[in-house]
Amino acid sequence: MTVSTGDGPGTVVAFPRAVAAQVAFDRAELMRILDLYGRMVAAGLWRDYAISFDREAASFSAYKRTAERPTARVEKRPALRGRQGMWALYGEAGQVLKRGHDLAGVLSPLERKLLKIVAD
Repeated sequence: MTVSTGDGPGTVVAFPRAVAAQVAFDRAELMRILDLYGRMVAAGLWRDYAISFDREAASFSAYKRTAERPTARVEKRPALRGRQGMWALYGEAGQVLKRGHDLAGVLSPLERKLLKIVAD
């Protein structure tokens, strides 16, 4: 919005609105994801990861081998917050495994892989 009070020093010009440059994980979200990553590495299921920040989404990709497609990808897309939920879990072939509004629920299929049956 521009308000003009004349052609002199009384001209007031509003600053342009700031546009979000990129979507990112906050500290708690990243700690939750990296905790799962560490446990998956300890179990021998993952070996490498990549993080990507974009205007529309932030994603964390986990790899069994570096040269392959990601085994799993967790994506945060705030534009979908009001619809399906801003969190999504994608499989190796790119299929959506789980969507939701909270990160813990979306990571649950990966957490199940770490469960072991213990017999007495």
